[in-house]
Amino acid sequence: MDWRRKKVLVTGAGGFIGSHLIEKLAGLGAKVKAFVRYNSRNDWGLIEILPSDVKQKIGVIMGDLRDSETIGGVMKNVDIVFHLAALIAIPYSYIHPREVVETNIIGTLNILNAAKEYKPEKIVHTSTSEVYGTAQYVPIDEKHPLQGQSPYSASKIGADKLAESFYRSYGLPITTVRPFNTYGPRQSARAVIPTIITQALAQNEVFLGSLRPTRDFSYVEDIVDGFIKASESESCVGEIINMGSSSEISIKDLAEKIISLIGKKVRIVSDPKRIRPPKSEVEKLIADNSKAKELLDWKPKVSLDEGLRRTIEWFSQYQGRYRPEIYNI
Repeated sequence: MDWRRKKVLVTGAGGFIGSHLIEKLAGLGAKVKAFVRYNSRNDWGLIEILPSDVKQKIGVIMGDLRDSETIGGVMKNVDIVFHLAALIAIPYSYIHPREVVETNIIGTLNILNAAKEYKPEKIVHTSTSEVYGTAQYVPIDEKHPLQGQSPYSASKIGADKLAESFYRSYGLPITTVRPFNTYGPRQSARAVIPTIITQALAQNEVFLGSLRPTRDFSYVEDIVDGFIKASESESCVGEIINMGSSSEISIKDLAEKIISLIGKKVRIVSDPKRIRPPKSEVEKLIADNSKAKELLDWKPKVSLDEGLRRTIEWFSQYQGRYRPEIYNI
């Protein structure tokens, strides 16, 4: 695909994966509309720390995903849509389920309705491995049952099913990508790897929730590559595609690995305040990524150790952006 001829909309562009995606797209020469949630500070989120030459290549539009008129306006004259915007923190969804549902489901409905009207060439809709809940079998393929174990995961199941329905009902050219646990530079401290790194760098104790669950981690550079491949592929229209490493590590082992890479003596503490309700905790996640290999010729390239080294290096330079003494939900 010649990206220099493409006009692209990225929702959630000020977030972790979104900021890496727009940086990649700008480098490919695409004309990028970066949609960011409105705030009175005119704060563009992580776009603010992108290199100046990248920021000059993108157009930032601020608004609210829940406002259909705004979404209709930004969808005009767009060739490719990457829909990443969502409220993603699981602990936050326990406290504010309505806001999470309205943003993730109604917001997605607005994207789909606007796409039905303006007919972009391709829509890449972002899901999450949380929709599977605790693995009923491993590795988890795309046929695994869905289970809403938090208001967040339930909202993403709803959004995914809306995307599926618009493909089946209206023929919209949608691909749903389902990343497992993505990590890397710029990620917020509500995620486990930044939580471990920022605490380990700043203090002698790392406070976490349950240490027992296992997760499947992929470096953000690899996930962005998967998004690009999904947008370019005609064979994956109407498909749901897992993106993960097909390997797992427990939170305890992950914390020990990060502390070892930092090279500091740090105690790991399981903090009751950070433990999810028993029926809400996802105990085991590991992706079957064979469909991504088959349809997209995609698999992760960056090893966990190498990705963690890059991530630790970045967080060491940007410690001032984080407050490790506070539990970030």
